[in-house]
Amino acid sequence: MPAKKQEPATLVITGPTASGKSALAHKVALQTGAEIISADSRQIYRELTIGSAKPTPEMLGEVPYHFINEKSITEPYSAGAFAAEARERIISIQKRHKPVIVAGGSTLYLQGLIEGFFDLPPADPQIRQKLKNELALQGSEALYKKLQCLDPERAATLDHTKTHRLIRNLEIIELTGGRTISHALIPEIRFNTLALNLPREELYRRINQRVENMMSEGLLQEAEALRKQYRTEISNRELPALLTVGYQELFNHLGGKTSLEEAVSLIKQHTRNYAKRQLTFLRNRMQCNWIQPPLTSMQCTELANSLLA
Repeated sequence: MPAKKQEPATLVITGPTASGKSALAHKVALQTGAEIISADSRQIYRELTIGSAKPTPEMLGEVPYHFINEKSITEPYSAGAFAAEARERIISIQKRHKPVIVAGGSTLYLQGLIEGFFDLPPADPQIRQKLKNELALQGSEALYKKLQCLDPERAATLDHTKTHRLIRNLEIIELTGGRTISHALIPEIRFNTLALNLPREELYRRINQRVENMMSEGLLQEAEALRKQYRTEISNRELPALLTVGYQELFNHLGGKTSLEEAVSLIKQHTRNYAKRQLTFLRNRMQCNWIQPPLTSMQCTELANSLLA
């Protein structure tokens, strides 16, 4: 019996925020007929558009995208759920003999998809409440230092402001008797992971410019509408999606805590901090082929051809 033909490797285009991965993935998809799996933990939400740098309606009409506008911010969603669902969709697309591109910078989404998660224990209300009490009494920095002691690699991908993820990581460690979020599934899909490498100065310039562009496109108005609809949830920090950089700073401005100029400056600063964490994760926790972003159509074509190889 002849050997079963092996599907081409699924191309993953990742990198820090504002590095141009989404635009590149779209260009390659146009040239190859590929479908795009969005590995972005915020673009999946219908309510977050400008601040999540979602593909434009024109782009969505040109290329089939997955995991865009599929959930409401009130629906819980996790990296584990994404990993399972994205793997199913990749296999389904490949069965239709079409290429697949995974594009995005949500590092846990990417790692879960490529390497697989072990079965995470469900939330424990008592442990979670205990950790919330610790947060209220000791503050987020104390909780972050605790995670640094127990799981320094995971802590390096977070900071003390990511309180929901801090609590979940500490909860898992306690539930499993000290086991951290490791990875154990053998992937049945081959991946070719490319990470875009930009000089730090250029990356920061792009980040600052993108924030300015988002403000011009109406990010403040988007934040105002969200604050009007979810004022209580924002006040109680109940919806993780609304703790996203770009929205949280504007919610604070709208609540009278900062000026608009200060809020925009903080968005730029926090986005740069996020990019640093992405780079740390991609370099230390994932197997990536680092490349310079293609600057010409010919370079883009070469990359598209490599996808079909």
